[in-house]
Amino acid sequence: MTVEKCIIVEGRSDKLKIEPIFAEDVTILCTNGTISEDDLLDLLEPFEQHELYTLFDADNSGEKLRKLTRRTYSEAVHLLIPRTYIEVANAPSKVLAHILNEARFVVHKQYLTLPE
Repeated sequence: MTVEKCIIVEGRSDKLKIEPIFAEDVTILCTNGTISEDDLLDLLEPFEQHELYTLFDADNSGEKLRKLTRRTYSEAVHLLIPRTYIEVANAPSKVLAHILNEARFVVHKQYLTLPE
């Protein structure tokens, strides 16, 4: 039996950035910015049996969401982008693909190859 995967991002632009990178079915949820603990519980309740991952921005709001998620869902795996890019939406697709690949997501191979 395969366990489904769910990744939580901050906003729609983050979702649109990572969505084409996946070569497998992954549920992508958006917090749409700041979210309360109750709202997070409501958002994630249908996905509690999934492997949960987060991919938040490398800024204060991203850190707040990481802390909230750690407190609410301690089993979630937190993926970090290099601070250089600050926002997930600003990170190059190849960088994101390597982060996701290292977390054992199946990604499209073209994102893992270096340009010729």
